[in-house]
Amino acid sequence: MTRGILIAGNDSTLSRAIEVEAANRVKQYVSALIPNRLSDGMTISADVRGSNDSSSEDDKQFSLNWNPSSPISARALVLAAENRLERIDEAILVCSPPSIRSKPAKLPFSAVEVMLNDHIKGWFYLIKELTAIFKERENGTLVLVYPDINFNSGKEKVVDFLGPSAIASFRALAHGLLSAAHCEPYITTGFSTSDLGNETAFASFIFKSIDDLTKRSNGKLFKYGKFSFFK
Repeated sequence: MTRGILIAGNDSTLSRAIEVEAANRVKQYVSALIPNRLSDGMTISADVRGSNDSSSEDDKQFSLNWNPSSPISARALVLAAENRLERIDEAILVCSPPSIRSKPAKLPFSAVEVMLNDHIKGWFYLIKELTAIFKERENGTLVLVYPDINFNSGKEKVVDFLGPSAIASFRALAHGLLSAAHCEPYITTGFSTSDLGNETAFASFIFKSIDDLTKRSNGKLFKYGKFSFFK
């Protein structure tokens, strides 16, 4: 099936599963990864890519550079993706940030800056550019994907303050876009999961749901887990 797919997000197991699923469906897709600008030696529990065989999707993937902290880079990314794909039919944005465990008093200032610029502000810039072209064309699908889990459970001496904060911001942004979707000529939909560790099945669920989207699906949030449903 010929359609232009842009996948943007950080280097994670969830992003990779979505890329593999895209490679099974189209001749080529474009990906833009959030660069890792966290300092070496920082305690990071990142959701990094697994060791699955990536040869099949690498043959179909075209990577573009993206500096999420720059609104100019967001515009350049969208233009470059359109030039490569001819048009962006689906933009799949995957928020799955790294976690940085630290005591409050020792939280690195540099880590705060990186998370704010790359994993919070960056999404606003990119969504602004994508929705502008979708609105002008009166067509397109904006897909917002994020894990919906509590990364900190119980009483812990060292917790992750930044990862959950970035996801909470993305979740709030997604809910706002979904609420306003009925006013727009393009489709906006969201996908969340509390079943991490089953990313392959989640990615398959996302694409099957996208294939069945209609105007009536605009503004829907699909939740994936033991009992998949949408609301």
